[in-house]
Amino acid sequence: MDIKEYFARISYRGSHSKPDLGTMSDIFQHHIQAVPFENLSIHCGERIELDLEATYNKIVRKKRGGWCMENNHLLSWVLKTLGYDVTLLGAKVYVPEHDAYPEEMDHLLLKVVLDGKSYIVDGGFGMAYQMWQPMELISGTDQPQTPGVFRFLEESGTWYLEKVKRKQWVLNQGASASHNVEDEACRRVYLFTLQPRDIEEFRGCNAHLQTAPDSLFVAKSICSLQTANGIRALVGWKLTEMKYNYRDNMDLVEIRMLADEEMEKTLKEKFNITLDKKFVPVNTSRLSLF
Repeated sequence: MDIKEYFARISYRGSHSKPDLGTMSDIFQHHIQAVPFENLSIHCGERIELDLEATYNKIVRKKRGGWCMENNHLLSWVLKTLGYDVTLLGAKVYVPEHDAYPEEMDHLLLKVVLDGKSYIVDGGFGMAYQMWQPMELISGTDQPQTPGVFRFLEESGTWYLEKVKRKQWVLNQGASASHNVEDEACRRVYLFTLQPRDIEEFRGCNAHLQTAPDSLFVAKSICSLQTANGIRALVGWKLTEMKYNYRDNMDLVEIRMLADEEMEKTLKEKFNITLDKKFVPVNTSRLSLF
């Protein structure tokens, strides 16, 4: 880990001499605003590896993004290097279409213990359910953040993350008939336990998610990045830009459908991504990511 090279990648210029909550939160914020959540490798003929050096090279040197098993694995290395007490955890992401959680874990997140308190650090969820600050691991307490109100609920050793949703004001809804402005007030995000995990336990899931026909990541090409006041996301050919809490507890949403010839330029200008191989956009799932 070349910590200076990583800090340059996320444009972090703050102090890192003391492993405290403020430093961790600041680094985390810089990470999610610099490193996209993306699965573009699947859609341009590349394999997603779990090797830390490969992940470091991809995200830090090639200025790409990654999904949870890349972003959070890299973040765990960063935080351990800075002296934090970090544990890998496994989660199961809620599927609204089925109103259920999967049988096997399909998401990697981090637990950090600091001054006797536990925090969940997850820089690899992306889209509109990405937390913006580390969350204290306490049950039943609202933790308001810029994206909305997050909270954990604990039942018999299983922890649930949910997010209270705002209304959405969609400027040009006609741009996408499939954009579903849901009425649900609260969205379950994922469940997890505090059982420590090793990265080796995610190899099967990492392979399955990038090859299985029923995988959301095979069905959709996704690239999302948190911004200073919201999020931008390219899913298939649909570019969505959201401004959080634009007015009256309402998020402002702007949608535009792109032509094939606009994709490369949009990835570069909006997400600072340049791909080595030909990218083939895909969006065959109707599951809403917002």
